[in-house]
Amino acid sequence: MVGYAKKFGESEERWSLLGLLHDLDYEKHPEEHPLQAVNMLQGLGFDEEFLQAVAGHADRTGVPRTTTMAKTLYAVDEMAGFVVACVLVRPDRSFATLKPKSVKKKLKDKAFAKAVNRDQMAAAVAEMGIDMNEHIETMIDALREGEKRLQELDMSLID
Repeated sequence: MVGYAKKFGESEERWSLLGLLHDLDYEKHPEEHPLQAVNMLQGLGFDEEFLQAVAGHADRTGVPRTTTMAKTLYAVDEMAGFVVACVLVRPDRSFATLKPKSVKKKLKDKAFAKAVNRDQMAAAVAEMGIDMNEHIETMIDALREGEKRLQELDMSLID
């Protein structure tokens, strides 16, 4: 979400919070997800745009995604996990060497991460109005940047 916030000139802090909090109910209330999260976040004072994005990231709620924020969360949600899965099977387990071509190849392999709904990912990208290649590249770049920041943080803890 931070990568897209930068790309769209939106608040990195706000979009980052959405990325972190949108699934906060999933483990405890999987059958009611994400509606329990919406209730919790509403109680904490989050605004309607934020709540609509959380509710809309699950097709079963029927909540339309009308904002760029909501459409982006929907597109990022499945793809982030898929890209991470792609990294985990690489010898170096690093985003630094991951190429969009590798992710696209894994998307075609139905046996790889077979629980991931590829049709939903394609629909989400179409809903955003961007190309799948661009989406994959944006995701890799953002995750690469996050990996770099975590490594820097880890090094600062050692010093």
